[in-house]
Amino acid sequence: MKQILVAILLVLITASACKKNSFITGNATVITSSDSLHFDTLFTSTGSVTQFFRIYNQNDQKLRISEVSLGGGAASFFKINVDGFPGPVVRDLEVEANDSLYVFVTVKIDPTAANLPFVVQDSVHIKYNDQEQWVQLDAWGQNAHFYRNRLIDANETWTNDKPYVILGGLLVEENVTLTIEKGTRIYVHADAPLFVDGTLQANGGADENERIIFRGDRLDIPYRDYPAAWPGLIFRDASINNSIQYTTIQNAYQAIVLNNPASNGQAKLQLKESIIDNAYDAGILAISSSINSENCLISNCGKNLILVKGGQYTFNHLTAASYTTSFIQHKDPVLGLTNFVKENNNTISVDLSASFTNSIFWSENSIVENEVVVQKEGNSNFDVSFTNCIMKVKTNPANSTLTGVLLNQSPEFETIDTQKKNFNFRLKDGSPAIDAGIASGISIDLDGKPRPVAQPDLGCYEKQ
Repeated sequence: MKQILVAILLVLITASACKKNSFITGNATVITSSDSLHFDTLFTSTGSVTQFFRIYNQNDQKLRISEVSLGGGAASFFKINVDGFPGPVVRDLEVEANDSLYVFVTVKIDPTAANLPFVVQDSVHIKYNDQEQWVQLDAWGQNAHFYRNRLIDANETWTNDKPYVILGGLLVEENVTLTIEKGTRIYVHADAPLFVDGTLQANGGADENERIIFRGDRLDIPYRDYPAAWPGLIFRDASINNSIQYTTIQNAYQAIVLNNPASNGQAKLQLKESIIDNAYDAGILAISSSINSENCLISNCGKNLILVKGGQYTFNHLTAASYTTSFIQHKDPVLGLTNFVKENNNTISVDLSASFTNSIFWSENSIVENEVVVQKEGNSNFDVSFTNCIMKVKTNPANSTLTGVLLNQSPEFETIDTQKKNFNFRLKDGSPAIDAGIASGISIDLDGKPRPVAQPDLGCYEKQ
């Protein structure tokens, strides 16, 4: 009997040892010590920084990791070393039960390299038992002011000494002003909405090197031209006294969003001599808000200008034009205007006052028949007018007053090349927009060049 018990005990010990020495198959429990590595270092000269994470085998059997690799391969700015084995690909790694291995990550960047993005990204790909995990990598790749999840809770001024790179988002608190000086460049990451509860004063200059620029932080081809590269500027309920002038806003998802009117009774946004281009969803989306605008270009956005649920708007010398490109198909009007929204099957209408003077609303070779659409519901006050404008429409906008409007006459823009994405919205000689405007008290154009007061051109540019 004693011999039988010893034999059974030996069998159990052997079985246990075999189980621990065998590899787990099927679903396995594997975690990493981090799901992302951030290399928050300014690379003012060629530099190298190393971080690591661990891959834990939380099973009671050995695990075979079939591959640990860099997504960018040998061309990546990052390098990996997995338990002494160099990448970019390391295969067939064994991890004992309840043990771990180290993955060391190095990044080496030369910030003087041409077209280097401000934020360099990649990922480490982990494969095992037909399962996959990723660890995200990012590093700051140029000398700049870098802000991650930034709260501005006191008045602050940004100068043009170095670019500003925003990651994770930024919030200007209520009763706080962020002032941006001429020539400042702001590069925004894909995860970084810019919220304004206080005040934004972004006032650039007419010279090209004095313009303020908001755009995505990828500068490398082809990503630098992609729309929806960053969320956009969002002026929330409490925001007041905002001013944007001689500023270019590019490649956002929704370039400017305004919610509700300003509490002080003034226009929530003064928008002058500025360009909004290549926004994936909307160039401007305003909800029951207020804008005063002069000499602005809104071009090639999914929806150039959307004003809903009423509000107060004045646009002088606006050019709103869109053409289908490989990035965005033009399938929505360049101007949509309503005094209502529908919520829970109820229609809520709000007073609307909107005037458009000396402006152009245009597209070509698109499926859109009416580039200006005005909709009215309910009994709220409604006053919409177009004075001395060019618009492409099959049916005149409803509920609107049109005076001196040229219908379906091409403004003859200087250059429209959709294949090369080359657009110049200045006017050619002979354009019907030349000298077709009325006096509006505006003496310059988008370039800061002079306009005649009595008989200006339509749109944001004056033919010089």
